[in-house]
Amino acid sequence: MAFLNNASSVLPSEFAMPRRLPLFLALMLISTVAFSSAVSAEDEFESAPISYSQSKPDNCISRLQEKLDSRETTLTYDPAKGYLQSVLEALQVPAESQMLVFSKTSLQIRRITPERPRAIYFNDDVYIGYCQNGDVLEVSAVDPQLGTVFYTLDQRSEDVPPTFERQVDNCLVCHSSSRTENVPGHLVRSLFVDDRGYPVLSAGSRSVNHTTPLDQRWGGWYVTGKHGDQKHLGNLIVDDDAIPEQVDNSAGQNRTSLPDTINTSRYLTNHSDLIALMVLEHQVLVHNRITNANFTTRQALEYDAMMGSVLDQPPGQWLESTTRRIHGAGNKLVDALLLVDETPLTDTLSGTSGFAEQFSQAGPRDSKGRSLRDLDLTRRILKYPCSYLIYSEAFTKLPPEVKNYVWQRMWDVLTGKVESDQYAHLSADDRTAIIEILRDTVPDLPEYWKQ
Repeated sequence: MAFLNNASSVLPSEFAMPRRLPLFLALMLISTVAFSSAVSAEDEFESAPISYSQSKPDNCISRLQEKLDSRETTLTYDPAKGYLQSVLEALQVPAESQMLVFSKTSLQIRRITPERPRAIYFNDDVYIGYCQNGDVLEVSAVDPQLGTVFYTLDQRSEDVPPTFERQVDNCLVCHSSSRTENVPGHLVRSLFVDDRGYPVLSAGSRSVNHTTPLDQRWGGWYVTGKHGDQKHLGNLIVDDDAIPEQVDNSAGQNRTSLPDTINTSRYLTNHSDLIALMVLEHQVLVHNRITNANFTTRQALEYDAMMGSVLDQPPGQWLESTTRRIHGAGNKLVDALLLVDETPLTDTLSGTSGFAEQFSQAGPRDSKGRSLRDLDLTRRILKYPCSYLIYSEAFTKLPPEVKNYVWQRMWDVLTGKVESDQYAHLSADDRTAIIEILRDTVPDLPEYWKQ
């Protein structure tokens, strides 16, 4: 009770108590604020308005399942790889996106070793995990309202109709924390891994995105591609007592083929493409930031409506804290979209699978033939540093309160109204090109962008 006695001192200014507010409502308000910081991220998104586990998904996997149930489409079973090839074709996921990870850090850890790595395939909307002789395909789909939704597809037999089963508890243990922006999200990690595939946790681990220095990326992953004098931790197997500063990974650099110990016939390609890894890591950050902006906005507006009724707030007027929360999430999303703090490249990158060419050809182009999917790979990932995920369904279906703010913030940044060193990586030519590309390729762009 001591905290309640002093609770008013921690309330934001907009929560000053109306004189006639009934005592029980005042106590309710104080209790709500006092205990909100103790509520975990998972508790928050399991409650209204998100209701993560109880809400019906609407994403590329749920839609594919509807087509399977109605027999509008079918999946073909292969005795060696199960439904893998057929699922990728149904979802338009390129086989060239294949990346191989040999750390035991997924649902099917007993199936993963350096000789039998897990394969991951992806496009803008979905990630597919495949293990040799695995019981299931592991799937994480980008859902415009629920963030990342996890599924498994039984691989053991074709006797049972293929059904994507939604998974919640098992996956959220790792996929809903500060590593994923405190929402159900995607996660890429770099670890030191031993010859059995077990992470050497005493050597540390790191979440990876486009801001991570290359020399800290891809521990536990195979990497095929050229990168010049730049170093990374891919293709590396260490001893149980490895000391990171003393590890020599010279043999793992600029590899263009997988180790002979891997039977590549058990996979769709014989690559673990460097460029696919670079793009994946960018996507993961942006997808999680989109979800964070979505959840934060919906939660802030619901809280605002509840407090507004208690505080006799004028209609259409937000609490100051509501504005701060929505704008804060929007700013973080803008920074991810514009690749703020991206690790600069010091040498040219090239892959081995053809992923770079396939990726670049997929996007819309402006009247000058430019695309946000054009790759640079000499100084940075993208030629025009604005994420192609701005076209994604998840971004398009953001709540208008945050989506409108994001467009305004991007406009202000690109036109120089926001002066900050964090946007110094955007040259005048970059800014002009991004504005022109977006004008030509985004149908619902705010009108002030077109003037």
